[in-house]
Parts: sequence; C-alpha cells; structure tokens
Amino acid sequence: MLDAGAFPICKRGKAVSVRRKLSRILAVAFAVAAFGELQPAAQEVDAGDTGAVVLMAAIEGPIGPATVRHVTRVISLAEERQAAALVLRLNTPGGLADAMREIISEVMASTVPVIGYVAPPGAHAASAGTYILYATHIAAMAPGTNVGAATPVQIGGMPEGLPGSEPAKDQGSGEEADTPKSPQDTMTAKATNDAVALIRSLAESHGRNADWAESAVREAASLSSAKALEMDVIDILAGDLDALLEAADGRMVEVAGVERRLAVAGRKVETVEMDAITRVLSVLSNPNVALILMMIGVYGLIFEFWSPGAVVPGVVGAICLTLGLYALNQLPLDYAGLALIALGIAFMVAEALTPAFGILGFGGLIAFVLGASMLVDTDVPAYQISWWLIGIVSAISGAILVLLLGFTLHAYRTRPVSGRARMIDAPGRVLEWDGGSGFVWVEGERWQAQGTESLAPGQTVRVCSVDGLTLIVESASDTRPNGRG
Repeated sequence: MLDAGAFPICKRGKAVSVRRKLSRILAVAFAVAAFGELQPAAQEVDAGDTGAVVLMAAIEGPIGPATVRHVTRVISLAEERQAAALVLRLNTPGGLADAMREIISEVMASTVPVIGYVAPPGAHAASAGTYILYATHIAAMAPGTNVGAATPVQIGGMPEGLPGSEPAKDQGSGEEADTPKSPQDTMTAKATNDAVALIRSLAESHGRNADWAESAVREAASLSSAKALEMDVIDILAGDLDALLEAADGRMVEVAGVERRLAVAGRKVETVEMDAITRVLSVLSNPNVALILMMIGVYGLIFEFWSPGAVVPGVVGAICLTLGLYALNQLPLDYAGLALIALGIAFMVAEALTPAFGILGFGGLIAFVLGASMLVDTDVPAYQISWWLIGIVSAISGAILVLLLGFTLHAYRTRPVSGRARMIDAPGRVLEWDGGSGFVWVEGERWQAQGTESLAPGQTVRVCSVDGLTLIVESASDTRPNGRG
C-alpha cells in the first residue's frame, strides 16, 4: 500500500528533471548564438599561435619525381608540426610539367603558409620554377637572382615556335594572317594557352603581376630580382633568411581559404633535407642511370642463360632490371621507344640462346638504339638520354654480339670433343693384331678393332667408322689427301 506523501515527492522530482532539460537547451542555444557571432572573427588567425618553428626545404636542380616526393613530405611535416611557415628555397632551371603541377597542387592545398624564396645570390627560378614561385603565398627573391622564361617548350617537350613570339607576323594583314595553322602550330598554341591560363590564375590568386606572367610564357621574358619587386612579380626582396622572415612578419595571406597573419620574425628555422628514399629516387629518376641499370640487368640475364648455374649474374641482373624499369616508370615515356628497346633486348637474348650468326643480335642492337633515342618524351635537357651514353652502350652491345658470334662460329667449325663423331678420322697405333682383328690405342684408350690382315703391331692407323664398341681402322698410309694422317 502506497503512502500518500509519495506523490508530492514524485511531482517535485519530475519538475526538477524538466528544469534541468530546459537549462541544457538554453545553454546549447546560447553557445550556438555565440559561435555564430564569433565565426567571422575566427576566419582571421594569427599564424604565430599555431607553431613556434619555421621549416625550410630546398628545391635545387631539375624538377622531377624526387622533387615532388620531397615537397610533399616537407608540407606534410609542416602541417603535422603546425609550423608558423614553410620556406621553399628555389634554385632550379625547370623540369617536368607533371611534376611542376603536382608541386603547385600541394602548395595550394597546404594549411601552412608557404614562402617561395629564390636564393642564394646567383640562383634562378626559371621555367617550372616560375610557376612554383607564383603559387606560393609569399614570393621573395635574394639580390642577384632572376626569374622567368616559363615557356611550354622548356617545361614539357612541345615543339618549337611559340605563338606570340613574332607578333608582327601574327597580327599582320594579308596572306600570312590567313595562312592555316599546321597541326604542330595548333598543339603549340594549345600548350601555350594552357600555360598562360595556369600562371595567370596563380598570379591573380595572390595579387601579383599577371600580365608579366603571361609574357614570361609567351615571350620567355625574364626579370632580375630588383625589377621583379618593382613590377609586383614578387612581394619581398631579402638578402638572407632572417631579413626574409622579418619582412614577411605581419603580412596577411590566405591559406586554404582562411586569412592568416604571419608571425615569423625571430622564429627558429629548421632545415628539412631529403630522406634516403628520396635521394635514391633522385638518382634513379635520371634516365641515363635508368638505361644503364636496365642494360646491366639485360646482360646479367643473358650471361645467366648462357651459363646456367652461375647465379650471381642472374641475381644482379634481375635487381638492376627491376630498378631500371621502376626508374623509367617515373619519367614521361614514349611507349614506342620502350617497345623498340624491349624488342631489341628480346632479339639479343634470342641471339645468345639460339645463335643466328648475328642476324637477331644486330637487328636487336638497331632496335635498341632507335628506342633509346626516343624513350623519354620531353625537351628538358636534364631528363634526356645522352647520345654519348647511347653510343657507348651500343658499342658495348656490338662488342658482346661480336664475341658471341665468334664463339658460335668457332663452335660450328670445331670438331666434336666426344662421342662417335669425335672418333672418326682419329689416329691410333696397333697394339695387337691377328688376321683381320686385334687391339689399337686411340684417344688414350685401348679399343678392339677390325681391319685388313696386313696390319701389324706398332703400325699407325686411322679410324674409319665405329661399330658398337669396335673400331673399323685402316692403315694411315692409305689416308686420303684431305683426311687426317
């Protein structure tokens, strides 16, 4: 039986529960309102509150797959450590277009401010380096440096003859203006217009001189550091890293859609070097190294097939061939050239396994030279295969083929060293003889023999044929003029 006093208690408990729920709802509402009022102010963040260090990495030499890996790793490290800024020190003649675009994408997507700095004095950011400098949030140069010459020919392997390089002819009247463009001119125009659109968009996103950027593409224009600052191509002219950070301090930049104020003056600077894997990739991405590794691999496998059981040539060859193919996979390949190289290698291996008296071998050598000359599809000098290397490798391949051909001809002309064929025409000496049979000494062994009754012990004989384990012999004095006496 329930006590009547329990009911008021239940009512009071329910009332307390309702008040608690209402207070929670009001607290959430106030929090949402406060967040809505503070949200516009939260878009501006002080970069100095997010990290106490500035990271610096160098982009030096030709831009390729190793550079992409290095920049990607450095940006990830800067984001992980919430660095105040990342300085990319540029000194590059340019490089591959695909690698350049990947680096630009990484820089634009970075949540850490990226400062491009062309240094030290004497350095330059040419070709692809110009695009990367335009993509950074702050562009800076040291005195005595230069930037520019960003034509598609220099960064991608397009044919010569840039549109806009001869404006008088293009804009003139008459037959020249009406002359239809060839497919080569059309491809060049497409590449140039695409490059212009890219560099103008980068310039406009950071408030820099887009007109000069276009002239750097169409006319291969170049500027000194002082002139670049005067023409708003760069933001800062600084003699060293400390001066750069001092000048960049307090500037507003837009990073991943968020306005941030840089606070980098006096920050500790840490240099991030390439890791071991990136250094290996940097070496392997050289097409000359890739070709050498591939040829070492091919010759190792040829020697292994030629002398089965040697093991070492096969193991070394397989490793080098794998590394060479991996290295080539990082480069812009012409697959027709790769197919010709594969065909040439197949012919040379076939020559080693099934001697064809040089026909397959030299055919493979010709295919290899043609394939190597057109293997990498770019006009960037640092990523082209040296003609000297092609000549040296071809000469070595030709010498090996001549050696193989010599062994083949020697083996073809040499008498067999064992078996029935080896015994024919072999000289011997009679040991015992009675009537038409006896024993003879031939090739260091005692043999049963048959022949004419006139033979006698000590007489020199010649083997005419072999019947089972019995030799058919005749007197050496009866040997034909072209036989073995």
